[in-house]
Amino acid sequence: MIPQRDSFLIFGAPRIEQEEIDEVVRVLQSGWIGTGPRVAAFEEAFAAYKQMPYAAAVSSCTAALHLSMLACKLGPGAEVLVPAMTFCATANAVIHAGARPVAVDVDPASMNMDPEDARRKITKKTRAMIPVHFAGRACAMDALVALAQEHHLRVVEDCAHAIETEYHGRKAGTMGDFGCFSFYVTKNVVTGEGGMILTRDASKIERIKILGLHGMTKDAWKRFSDEGFKHYRVVECGFKDNMTDMQAALGLHQLKRVEAWWKQRQRIWNRYQEAFRELPLGLPAEPEPGTKHAHHLYTILVDEKRAGLSRDRFIDELTRRKIGVGVHYLSLTDHPYYQETLGWSEKTAPAATQIGHQTVSLPISAKLSEQDVEDVIVAVKDVLACA
Repeated sequence: MIPQRDSFLIFGAPRIEQEEIDEVVRVLQSGWIGTGPRVAAFEEAFAAYKQMPYAAAVSSCTAALHLSMLACKLGPGAEVLVPAMTFCATANAVIHAGARPVAVDVDPASMNMDPEDARRKITKKTRAMIPVHFAGRACAMDALVALAQEHHLRVVEDCAHAIETEYHGRKAGTMGDFGCFSFYVTKNVVTGEGGMILTRDASKIERIKILGLHGMTKDAWKRFSDEGFKHYRVVECGFKDNMTDMQAALGLHQLKRVEAWWKQRQRIWNRYQEAFRELPLGLPAEPEPGTKHAHHLYTILVDEKRAGLSRDRFIDELTRRKIGVGVHYLSLTDHPYYQETLGWSEKTAPAATQIGHQTVSLPISAKLSEQDVEDVIVAVKDVLACA
């Protein structure tokens, strides 16, 4: 008999508490719903958390990556190194900025960009790289930053999974030219949709803020404030990438709990590691010494020969048991668009391709109860026992 929950366990469901709800209500009552004082406060709080001087809140991590690419001024024909094991937004941001993404294979253990394959993929046209801290595990930033310095490349860190991540005493998003973060509904800090860009360069953050709001002059949102109407000037052809105060209202209170919720996810991550240790599954590598894993995702590998069933059947069976899961990710090299437009194939990134055919992400949200975690463990064991 299949063990059954009363309700479906939604993968990545956010934990929203009363303080966030009250803050959003106050925003609605204030009459200032768009980009305003709470966005500015969220930028300041996030910059302080990451110990960085400048931050720009935007509508998504995709927008953050795109604007950072534009701020890099890559030039015509530029190539940008991206890991094959990432969400499509990483590559799409490069394309939208007028450059060409170059797929780099990943290290099979960390699932992060392989510095040696990155070196092999550098050409005279390479202008930047986007290391992605996959699942919250820090990339090998010493090697990647050294490689970037050797070849005069810009480094844009994709920290969509890595708000709490640290690497040898340095925080994710502070080791390159730009750090880009996500506050999507499944992330460790949630604003529904939203993102943030960090940099140490005042001129770059000013240009990013201009580009992110139609190309209008700085602080254009103040034109309707009680300081009096202010005329604006369009100085570039920009985009509509601004965050709103309703989103920032959520983020301000979510950020206050980021470390407490990290500890909760860490406990779940460790519970899974212990519970699944003897099962015929590939488990995530333990965090490397001198690093802090954000524990954003808990990804296992289902090898059909070893587990007795395919990855997709494993997913179906967990779904039957009312356990929601994710797939992070199918390798970029497996998607038709990139195959057709960039000529990528499984040979481009064989390690990422294999991972993409086996990976499953189990629920690890701070919202999970002890019973939820136990239900996941029981369901995984039962699926394998019935294979």
